[in-house]
Amino acid sequence: MSVPKSSGYFRTSYQRDQALLDTRTQKICFGIFALAACAYPFLAGAFALDLANQVLLASIGAVALMLLTGYAGQISLGHAGLLAAGAFTTGILFKEFGAQFWVTLPASAAVGALIGLLFGLPSLRLRGLYLAVSTLALHFMVIHAGQEYETRRGHSTGVVIDSPISDPRAWYFVLLAAAAATLLFSLNLLRARTGRAWRAIHGREAVAEALGINVKAAKLSAFVVSCTLTSVAGCLFAYYRGFVSAEAFSLYLTIQYVAMVIIGGIGSLLGAILGAIFVVLFPYAIEALMAALGLAERFSSMIFAVNYTAFGLAMLLFLVFEPQGLVGIWRRIQAWFLLWPFRQKPVGK
Repeated sequence: MSVPKSSGYFRTSYQRDQALLDTRTQKICFGIFALAACAYPFLAGAFALDLANQVLLASIGAVALMLLTGYAGQISLGHAGLLAAGAFTTGILFKEFGAQFWVTLPASAAVGALIGLLFGLPSLRLRGLYLAVSTLALHFMVIHAGQEYETRRGHSTGVVIDSPISDPRAWYFVLLAAAAATLLFSLNLLRARTGRAWRAIHGREAVAEALGINVKAAKLSAFVVSCTLTSVAGCLFAYYRGFVSAEAFSLYLTIQYVAMVIIGGIGSLLGAILGAIFVVLFPYAIEALMAALGLAERFSSMIFAVNYTAFGLAMLLFLVFEPQGLVGIWRRIQAWFLLWPFRQKPVGK
């Protein structure tokens, strides 16, 4: 008996529910995407390759923040501080002890896990704005500690790191593997008991506790996992850039990561990746548009103000007109192709 083709929305067995790719179309699309991703560094120029590397780096941090905010429902404004923690751990270990990559990477992850445990404790008693302010304190504490290290050790322009990789193509494949591993780890974690607990406390903590979920442990695990992944991203950032400076981890960087989650779509790992792509490429798209309109030279001194204004406007438009983010747009496009030639009418019409 032939098996009917799945639309991709309904899974009728436990085995299919556990499969990451359960339809022929999904497998073909994944194969095409994998081939395109592997061929990209051999076809792209230096600038396009650097943009891709920036997107891959940003996607790791965006996925980490999505786990904490989009799935566990815990607000964090200390994301840039966590990136700085991983980067400065790498810089200090390299500069002071000559530590290599295989030492600095797990050390950065351990520092991130410890910070996540310490700053996850307030989440057991604080919620909403109060929790956000407590995580904001993390940012200022880490940045201040980094600035103190730079000043006391005489690294006024930042801590220079000798990267073990110099070829941008090699960096692309390293970052692609890191981003893919982060995504696969997150997908499997969300399908496990831990991820289901995060979704439950995001919905309603009282109901989750009544169902037997350890709410405190779930909150702490969300902070520890998210902070660990973010610190790893900070370590990779330090090696990729070749230096660490406190100025690179401003509060604006935190806003950018929050925007990745909002613009991409809350509660979706795909949304985190789409948001990372949008936020990284957005300022370059604005500059290209200004150059095409002949406004680049006239407003050259105001390019940063124009970028900030356009970025804020884009966030506002998504919040008002597309609260589901880019992933919501993608789902509607997908539904149109799956249902064509029929139309999907809204409920009640």
